[in-house]
Amino acid sequence: MGERRREEGRAGDHDHGAGEATRAREAHGSAEEDEAAVSQFVERFAAQLVEAGMTRMPARVFAALLSSERGVLSSAELGEQLKVSPAAVSGAIRYLAQVNMVTREREPGSRRERYRVQGNQWYQTLTNRDSMLRRWQSTLREGVDHFGIDTPQGQRINETMEFFIFLESELGSLMDRWTEHRAEQLGR
Repeated sequence: MGERRREEGRAGDHDHGAGEATRAREAHGSAEEDEAAVSQFVERFAAQLVEAGMTRMPARVFAALLSSERGVLSSAELGEQLKVSPAAVSGAIRYLAQVNMVTREREPGSRRERYRVQGNQWYQTLTNRDSMLRRWQSTLREGVDHFGIDTPQGQRINETMEFFIFLESELGSLMDRWTEHRAEQLGR
């Protein structure tokens, strides 16, 4: 069955637009099945983000944006998809924008905002952490100076500071390797 779908896809490769979306839906099931699959993905990935420490509603909004076709949705679209109030979406977007996980855009000729998640989202999020890591290191250094390196709390604070120093030094080369990998694997 998968082979037939691949051949059908090749036969219609020259067609574009709405026909392409219809063929994609037909290849993967009905619109209702697709919505259910998207919803299942959103809730599953959001639950994993919550396990990692993110608040539930921002996790759901982020997962919904990530799984949307264009990576862009309005507040109304997010509310409808997630079955939540505009206030819940607003609070989640505010948090996600503060931590640079989404950007806000104005719809041309309208006051309505749309929210976008970038394809290089994780790269941007991690590279924006540099200044935060430096601030943490500075504060931790003050803690070591205050408590003294020979005290138990000074040793814990120092180890935490050393971890962030190490992380910052590794992050640069890690991001360089990611950029190369992304270009090779994704052509971007």
